[in-house]
Amino acid sequence: MIKAQRAEGGTWLPFARRRAVRFLTSLWVLVTASFLMIHLIPGDPVRESLGLGAPPDVVEARRAALGLDEPLPVQYWNYLTGLFRGDLGTSLVSGTPIGDLIGDRLPATVRLAFLAFLFVVVVAVPVGVGMAILTKGGRRRGGELAFTSTSVVLAAIPEFLLAVGLVSVLAVQLNLFPVAGDDAPGSWVLPVLALATGPGAVLARIVRVELLSVLGNDFVRTARAKRLPARLVYLRHALPNAVTATLTLGGMMLATLVAGTVLVENVFAWPGLGSTIVGSIQQKDYPAVQGIVLVYGAGVLLVNLVVDVALALLDPRSTIREA
Repeated sequence: MIKAQRAEGGTWLPFARRRAVRFLTSLWVLVTASFLMIHLIPGDPVRESLGLGAPPDVVEARRAALGLDEPLPVQYWNYLTGLFRGDLGTSLVSGTPIGDLIGDRLPATVRLAFLAFLFVVVVAVPVGVGMAILTKGGRRRGGELAFTSTSVVLAAIPEFLLAVGLVSVLAVQLNLFPVAGDDAPGSWVLPVLALATGPGAVLARIVRVELLSVLGNDFVRTARAKRLPARLVYLRHALPNAVTATLTLGGMMLATLVAGTVLVENVFAWPGLGSTIVGSIQQKDYPAVQGIVLVYGAGVLLVNLVVDVALALLDPRSTIREA
């Protein structure tokens, strides 16, 4: 027993090293891809942002001010060193630092993604647990079919289409919620529903399937044979053993929710990074797009890292399996 515990503890350092190398490598690929994005886009982004009628000397002056007249390796080095200083570049349209622009809009996006994730966890996990308890042993086939069919349909609806439908029915026709903005708690309801409904339906199905699998194990039957209360059997023995897959999927969903804010924010005029990146694309402000894409990607990588570490803490055997 002690040897097994030491073996498990001895795998933490290699596990942490692998995760750190994977995270840093992925981050470097992301940074490089975001840097090359502005150079691979056809046309001259500086001229397009200033307008086709801009004088050549104005275009050249802006290009020199942004360092875009330097050789590509020099630009790449300047970009990397700027990132270490927290400098994400300068907007081609407004001339303001992109870091300031992101700092103003990021809290709204984080708030929307967090509220959607909270809604998914608070609603989907109890629903999945409840359906597993109600349908265990092949009981209530009708309820199982209704649950499965409904969750499949909800998961298949794109966030953008669901957002438009919610606005049309609940905001315009029934006038129950504001159409756009984030001025009041009521204005958060529709964006959160649009963002969280699909992932919540998927998570509820996964929780049900995982819990049904755990309920068929010997240790659960042993707990029942001891005549423990059903509440203790489910909460102490069954649910903790089903949480690994749920946490993995939940972490992936959090990353998906962050990315899904791009479309949902534009439907509801939510003042976050999603609406900002679309506006930057329309204005051909490619450095702003570059910086926002980098922030989105780094956020997804960080979420995946946190999920990996949390899984290792909950199930140290996972570090051994990867060794």
